[in-house]
Amino acid sequence: MLSEYDCLVVPVMTEKASNSKSSGVYVFRVHPEATKIDIGRSVEKVFGVKVSGVNVLNRNGKRKVFRGKHGRTEAKRFAVVRLREGSIDLEGGI
Repeated sequence: MLSEYDCLVVPVMTEKASNSKSSGVYVFRVHPEATKIDIGRSVEKVFGVKVSGVNVLNRNGKRKVFRGKHGRTEAKRFAVVRLREGSIDLEGGI
């Protein structure tokens, strides 16, 4: 089991993610081994809110070629967290 601060890597601050904050939905980049239960507990403990549901999205890395060298970008895992009540102030960071 991951600690609360190891589970949540960074909040996603895109335009699409910030438009959904009014409906109580927040997006976080999370540790690749974090489960839905770990993510929900981490958000509740760190921000002091009640979580109603967690959805997880795995984004695989892409293949890239730069000057004839083959490589791969990093795979990422995102969590979409819905809150029962309250809101999260993301300006202070995690």
